[in-house]
Amino acid sequence: MRTKTMIHTFKRYQTLITHRITALPIAIIMPHSACNCKCVMCDIWKGNKNSKQLEEADIRSLLISLEKLQTKRVLMSGGEALLNKNFFTFCKIIKSYGIKITLLSTGLTLARHAENIIANVDEVIVSLDGDELFHDQIRNIKGAYAELRNGVRAIKALKPNYEIKARTVIHRYNYKNWREIILAAREIGLDGISFLPADVSSEAFNRPETWEKERQESVLIARENLAELQTIVDGLIHEFADLFESRYIAESPNKINKIVQYYSAHHGLNAFPQKLCNAPWVSAVIEADGTLRPCFFLEAQGNIKEASLEVLLNKTEQINFRKKLNTNTHPTCIKCVCSLNLSPRNHQF
Repeated sequence: MRTKTMIHTFKRYQTLITHRITALPIAIIMPHSACNCKCVMCDIWKGNKNSKQLEEADIRSLLISLEKLQTKRVLMSGGEALLNKNFFTFCKIIKSYGIKITLLSTGLTLARHAENIIANVDEVIVSLDGDELFHDQIRNIKGAYAELRNGVRAIKALKPNYEIKARTVIHRYNYKNWREIILAAREIGLDGISFLPADVSSEAFNRPETWEKERQESVLIARENLAELQTIVDGLIHEFADLFESRYIAESPNKINKIVQYYSAHHGLNAFPQKLCNAPWVSAVIEADGTLRPCFFLEAQGNIKEASLEVLLNKTEQINFRKKLNTNTHPTCIKCVCSLNLSPRNHQF
């Protein structure tokens, strides 16, 4: 095992130096393009009538490359991954290769699938947008919060130590409810929570074109509310100091403050927060139609239905793309709401 770890570490250093992918620790797979929520800050659901999904043959073909690239974890994202009727078949195939699975879910159908999730998924991350009232309003689904809570409790009833965490997008509609979101996560029985600002400037999340200014402003926290946002953040850092210390809240106080900086930057008051990110060197996103991207936000690199993942990642133009990519200056990366930065020695994923 030690030898395998050393080889994997070496290959990851080699990837960073040569820009040729010889090890890919993380793969993000979208089994289904549709979503069972209609969130105010996301357009994925608007494409539900033309939904696409991966097939078992796609997963089996993909696993040939993931095995060669020594992938350690697959994140099942979407849309809502559980909408694919073959989801648990996919999980069984992936886990047979010794790869761990994280499910990113709206949480609406966790109770229905509780036993299968425990048997086939290593951990779950759910979306939480507010307390019950705000969550349902932002999701545009009546009873969404109750379904999420029931699902978490159904899984915990079967396996109390099963890890379920939440991820929250903070924006105009819920920033005033931030404190209540943390309390809701505790009330539901979640094992932790993380926060990020809303992406309004990329073509991710089923946007054929970037949002026009008016649509962006409908989600951005307004300039006149930035002082209030800072006051709220200061209050959270003080009131929930123990949750920051224990890492129940995943971000540090400094990183939480960067959400204020992000929204201030959209109003031209400061630069966007700098981020360390090597996502295109350590991960890949495979969408429900087979489209390959270096991350959620950057341009497509091909399609796994036309060539293997390994071949696509290491085409000359993609190697050159990584060589030239500076995440501190690329216009998409500058405004990115999240980042992934894995050291070659980091195997905790």
